[in-house]
Amino acid sequence: MRLRIASYNVHGCVGTDGRRDVQRIASVLRKLDADVIALQEVDFPEDDENATPADILAGLAGFHAVGAPVQRNGLPYGNALLTRLPILATRRICLAYPDCEPRTALEALLETSGRPLRVVATHLGLRPAERRFQVQRILEHVAGDEQSVTVLLGDFNEWFLVGRPLRWLHARFGRGPAVRTFPSRFPLFALDRIWVHPRQALQRFSAHSDDEARYASDHLPVVAQLEL
Repeated sequence: MRLRIASYNVHGCVGTDGRRDVQRIASVLRKLDADVIALQEVDFPEDDENATPADILAGLAGFHAVGAPVQRNGLPYGNALLTRLPILATRRICLAYPDCEPRTALEALLETSGRPLRVVATHLGLRPAERRFQVQRILEHVAGDEQSVTVLLGDFNEWFLVGRPLRWLHARFGRGPAVRTFPSRFPLFALDRIWVHPRQALQRFSAHSDDEARYASDHLPVVAQLEL
């Protein structure tokens, strides 16, 4: 079974030209042709922090959605997951670190024709100590699960290629590929990543970098092809 998995920091749907354009983000997502998409920096309806990102979904078809927003400046904001696969279960992993913006990871168990697909989508913090804490929390959470195919993806904000968070993640999942995704118009840093366990399930990995993607957000989306 082949699946396409993607991650995209949509920057509140505000592009590098300063315009907020939800339909432009939806257009980029359609081009990815992915079965599962992790989104970061999604705005949620102010009156319902449990709502799905309906404005983005309005431009797509065939996707289920689940959100895991936190409160930022009094408004719900954060991670979401779009999937064409049936959702069996979801839960949040708290990654809050003292004196920092609240963070979470969103875990979803998805139904496939074979083994369950476990997806953990996240957006890590800006401080090195914060990221070390958050990666340890995620690794504790996924430790010992050898039954599911596990995908860890998102914006990891890790600028240091030899930093401990990346070394820990490579040790658990196998060395994951890296492509430059930020800033989107002239990418210099590989902040957006996808790891898969078992490693041999990951067949291809790339950034989507057409003209529309370079302006739709300050990050480029990344796409992986899995063979289960």
